Amino acid sequence: MTIAFITGASKGLGYATAARLSDAGVHVVIGARDASRGEAAAAALGAEGVVCDVTDDLSVRAAAEAVRARHGRVDILVNNAGILPEAFGADGVDAFRETFATNLFGAVATTEAFLPLLRESPAGRIVNVSSTMGSLADQSDPASGYYGLIVPAYQASKAALNSVTVGWSKALADTPIKVNAVCPGWVQTDLGGPDNRAAAPTPPEAAAEIVTRLALLDKDGPTGGFFDVAGRVRW
Repeated sequence: MTIAFITGASKGLGYATAARLSDAGVHVVIGARDASRGEAAAAALGAEGVVCDVTDDLSVRAAAEAVRARHGRVDILVNNAGILPEAFGADGVDAFRETFATNLFGAVATTEAFLPLLRESPAGRIVNVSSTMGSLADQSDPASGYYGLIVPAYQASKAALNSVTVGWSKALADTPIKVNAVCPGWVQTDLGGPDNRAAAPTPPEAAAEIVTRLALLDKDGPTGGFFDVAGRVRW
């Protein structure tokens, strides 16, 4: 049985990814800040729910211990939890602090807590949900469709997550663990503000395809890469 842990999985892209992995026969553990919402999502998918607030180190470590007690290992970790406070008017240094707390430090804390469980897997996979908005190449290319998007805190947090992805892939190169970043596209979720669901072109169910693809990589799959549904994304 393959076991996956997904942060921020009670709704949106995380929930859609959980559903896809469940359909593929993976036993999913849904990480959610809100216990009741996480339990409801888990019940709907026949999965498990664990409270996990990625901005709270104690909560993250408790989630890892809960999974260890139940299963002894994790085969797939999806660092999906993310926020975009700038879409709701946040700016300045406070926006950077809030954004990095979830998008970068949350992913780092979760990976560090779950890495011992991934080492128990015969083929561990870490998928960091990033964004082409964090691509320095696209941010600086006037021909890119992402060039005109200016949300510096969010973009910087995803660029940093991309850098960490490369670092982890090299640190774990002598293990079976593969680490990759993915851009799911512009997804119909609450992340981008009150009008995002109507404006975004991609349903969560479709966006989850690339996340699932990287989560289920075989032994010959890549590590240390950045991908969207069309292939590699420029750093």
